[in-house]
Amino acid sequence: MSSDGTLASNPWIAVEALDNEAFARLRRRAIFDCCKWDPQVGDTCVIARHPLVITHAAWREVSTLAQALAAETLAAEAELTRRPALLRRLGIPRSVRRALRRVSSAGPARDAARLMRFDFHYTTEGWRISEVNADVPGGLNEASGFAPLMAPHYPSTTGVGDPVDAYVKALVAAVGPRATIGLVHATAYCDDQQMMTFVARRLEAAGVSVHLASPAHLRWRDGSAWLHATWWQGPLDGIVRFFPAEWLTRLPSETGWPLVFAGSRTPLSNPATAIVVQTKRFPLIWDALETRVPTWRALLAETRDPRDAPWRASDEWVVKPALGRMGEGVGVRSVVDPMEMRRIDRSVRWCPGAWVAQRRFHPLPIEIDGVPAFPCLGVYTLDGRVVGAYGRVARLPLIDGSAADAAVLAA
Repeated sequence: MSSDGTLASNPWIAVEALDNEAFARLRRRAIFDCCKWDPQVGDTCVIARHPLVITHAAWREVSTLAQALAAETLAAEAELTRRPALLRRLGIPRSVRRALRRVSSAGPARDAARLMRFDFHYTTEGWRISEVNADVPGGLNEASGFAPLMAPHYPSTTGVGDPVDAYVKALVAAVGPRATIGLVHATAYCDDQQMMTFVARRLEAAGVSVHLASPAHLRWRDGSAWLHATWWQGPLDGIVRFFPAEWLTRLPSETGWPLVFAGSRTPLSNPATAIVVQTKRFPLIWDALETRVPTWRALLAETRDPRDAPWRASDEWVVKPALGRMGEGVGVRSVVDPMEMRRIDRSVRWCPGAWVAQRRFHPLPIEIDGVPAFPCLGVYTLDGRVVGAYGRVARLPLIDGSAADAAVLAA
């Protein structure tokens, strides 16, 4: 949607996909240069054969919107950590709510290099967003790595930013150029490992000592983080957390995981308080906030508790798990397999407070080589400013784990 409330022109520029030979070379470089070790989901390649090309005017528009969203999101997070009575309505587990209540006594965890990603879709009503990835925003290796590989094949285009380069500079500014940083992530997941390895390479090139580790390797002394692993033990000057906040409560008590929510003296990117705006039930408490969120209200589809929406009777409503990621568990009756939809229906009946219903928006596809594709533009903000974008493309109007990662270029 343009600033005057009218429908802007289509932001996407259709381009031809790479031929087989060019794409095979790009795919190999994506695997080795960008740490994209898992380029397949089943038999499907999840590296797009073409970039998402956005007009410069549209990129300026979504950048302005993303920066406004970032300011509203950070202000709302700060307010919510001061008002624990609102937390129960957010669909956050009880153990997490207890940790969040510590902010009032222990103080907020020390924040550094706050990274978020807002997922934009161009629809019949203009730009809409589906969510904010405020807790552990992924896609960094694809966002920073794919554009330089694609751009030479499309000479009239330019990149829209390098989020990892900006991220590394912000981290170094926060902890110092010869610091030691722990990249804490879910080590059993290839997606997480490949992104953390890509970031680690950039940090090491900047002179930072890096350790890839599980949060189970953390220990704390007087509020400061230490790494306690077989290969290295010592204090950490900073932590990059790519481990979902709600999973932290499953860790042993000796890891001191509550300090990631409150009380950490070691800089964190991101502190686990981000979960209060990550949850998709965030809109349900907007009216109770002192913080105004006009950009959120303009761009997010109407959101209700599933008990207050006709999602079972109408295809104009979808249901989503409050803490779902990567499109998992999203129920769209005309798109999702009927057996999966029945499973979702049962889950909503059993625990409606962990779900939301949203009025459906209708994204406009682009046509690549005669085949329609539905794009999603994930715009990264770092400490409130836009630093790049992550593209995904799906054959159906649902961005999930089978969607292809795409370079984002502007023309």
